[in-house]
Amino acid sequence: MNKKINTVLFDLDGTLTNPREGIINSILYALDKLVIKEELVTELDTFIGPPLRDSFLTRYNLTEKRADEALELYREYFSHKGIYENKVYPGIKELLESLIVNKIKLFVATSKPTVFAEQILRYFELDKYFSGTIGSNLDNSRTDKTEIISYAISFHSLQTKNCVMVGDRKHDIIGAKNNSMKSIGVTYGFGTIEELLLHRPDFIANDCNELQSVILNLTTSL
Repeated sequence: MNKKINTVLFDLDGTLTNPREGIINSILYALDKLVIKEELVTELDTFIGPPLRDSFLTRYNLTEKRADEALELYREYFSHKGIYENKVYPGIKELLESLIVNKIKLFVATSKPTVFAEQILRYFELDKYFSGTIGSNLDNSRTDKTEIISYAISFHSLQTKNCVMVGDRKHDIIGAKNNSMKSIGVTYGFGTIEELLLHRPDFIANDCNELQSVILNLTTSL
């Protein structure tokens, strides 16, 4: 018999908050410093979710050293300004309140460096809802979502059969599957519905009301 879900891992960017303005401005700042011209700024949404260093490497065909420089410049802007150019999605606080009332344990699992993720959660007063925040390291290690979820499982002694991962990109779904965890893809973030369906999440939610219904149903019906 399947066990009920009692723990939810949330992605941050594109799931809890909309970081588009801050991330795009940080990328453009880094590109300007490196004298790299970006003709299609609208395509930079693809940077939101995956490990940033990988995105710099592949989009601009950079050397490893130049990618490191790009990431350092990105963080130069992001850590002082871009981090606050961010918005909590409508309904998120109400969703988290509801899950806490229902005694569901919550964690954040993000490819963003832990130090930045924690700062964002404090700034928007979301930190009080979460039992832990697991992100990447500033030395660019543990950036893959599979690794991040695995570390969360190990560090917090989680039982995967009781957990579900919520995210807006394929990396969240893949990471959950690689850790034998159920997943919910949300369509209001930066991943397309086609991207999500291709990787077959267990559930899809189009907004916070649907997400709340799916999670609460998982806590009672399995």
